[in-house]
Formats: sequence, C-alpha cells, structure tokens
Amino acid sequence: MTVWICHTCAVEHADTDVPPTICRICTDERQWVPATGQAWTTLTELQELGHRTVVREVEPGLLGVTAVPQVGIGQQALVVTTPAGNLLWDPIGFLDDDGVRRVREAGPVVAIAASHPHMFGVQVAWSRALGGVPVLVNEADREWLARPDDAVQYWSGRTEPVPGVVLHQIGGHFPGNTVVTWTGADGTGVLLCGDTIGPNPDRTTVAFMRSYPNRIPLSGAVTERVARSIEELDFDRIYGNFGNAIPRDGKAAVRRSADRHVAWVRGDHDDET
Repeated sequence: MTVWICHTCAVEHADTDVPPTICRICTDERQWVPATGQAWTTLTELQELGHRTVVREVEPGLLGVTAVPQVGIGQQALVVTTPAGNLLWDPIGFLDDDGVRRVREAGPVVAIAASHPHMFGVQVAWSRALGGVPVLVNEADREWLARPDDAVQYWSGRTEPVPGVVLHQIGGHFPGNTVVTWTGADGTGVLLCGDTIGPNPDRTTVAFMRSYPNRIPLSGAVTERVARSIEELDFDRIYGNFGNAIPRDGKAAVRRSADRHVAWVRGDHDDET
C-alpha cells in the first residue's frame, strides 16, 4: 500500500490502496485547499521530481533541514543536538537518503516532535528511517493524526525527551500547540516556537494567530494567556519554523507584541483606522 502525502500541507496519511478523499488538515479553517482541488503525492514521486533535502547549521548545536524545491507548507525542520541525544522538531514532509544520513551524522535522534498538526510532515517516515524513534504527539491534537503508528506516543503538559530539551504545551493556534526550550552552546536559552507564535520580518515582534494563511487572529484573552505561558520559560532568542527568528530579547518581543495585539483587537486604536 501507499503512504499518501497531501500535496498542499505535506502531512502523511495512512497506508491505503487509494488516497483519502480529503485532507482534514487542509479543509479546516486554519489551512486551505487549492482551487484545483485536493491532490496527493508520495515520497517516491517527490524524489523522482527532483526534490532533495538541504541541511545547514543554524547555530552551534542546531541544524535546519529543508526540502528544495519546497514541499507542502515548506517549513524548516530543526535538529537540536546534545550529548544525550537529539530532537527532530517540526519534521518536513519529505526525506531522502542524503538527508537521513546528514541527520544521523549529527548524532542519534531519540525523539521526533511537532509544534502542531500542520507540522506533522512525514514524521512516521522520518521515525522509521531513523530506527523507529518515538514520535511525540500532544494528546490535545490526537484527532489530527492522519497516520497512526506504533512509534507514536501521546503526552500532555510538559515532557523532556532529551535532558535539557523540554516540550511545553502552550495552546493557542491548536490546543496542543507546543514550544521547545533548550540551552544553546553559548549558555543562552533558546525557544523553538514553530508558529505557536510567529516571529515577524522585523525580527523584534511576533504574531499570535489562529490561522496564518487565512489571517484569523487569536482573541486578546488567548493572546495574553499564550504570552504569559511563554514568558515563564527561560530563553532569549527565538526560532520559528520558516527560518524566521528573533535574535535577542525574545521575552521583551513577546510581551511587546502581546500588548500591541491586545490593544488593537480591543479597539484602542480604532481612531487611527
């Protein structure tokens, strides 16, 4: 049977003879289905079309993994490397032998996790290619798992798959939305946020959205809740899932952005519109 990959979001679906009728992730209001309709692909087809993985150093101890040309949403996976083992974060919707080799060369991956269902990618395929390592899925987002597997392990609240690398359930974009904290090689705290919050192009603010492509904001109350949960964590710089980052003063960026978001949705600046 074939593992079907949604052409739009690149999330893998269960092994079946024929593809599903729809991708639930893309028919949800947070995503989208193209005007041409639902389409499916496979890893074999993507490889035959010339897609390949690119692995680069983001900073010491942190690798970025992308697919070129872009596959699906086009996120950059991150590999946190530590002496106790590595975490593959927000796995992309593609892999090939070279990409697996490069990730293995950085040390053993002991867990795979995604910030939320849009970033599931081909997480089970990555798990199998890396020796069957656990795929951590937040319990609150269980319903969105389109390819069940024995490697999947559910968790809630907080978990530490690698000593010093901690997953925190924050919620917001999805109820199970998750961020990772880790101490970089320079001793400074790092936040991997997926798009639980979205680092903006100005590199000093972040966004709080229910849907990024469809421009649906979170409410002021949820934005404040998310911001407070994140502010409790130990970090200075922030990495998103598309190469976007806040290089310093991350906590101040979160607070400044939350205050601005709440003020606008409350109507404080309606006289400026």
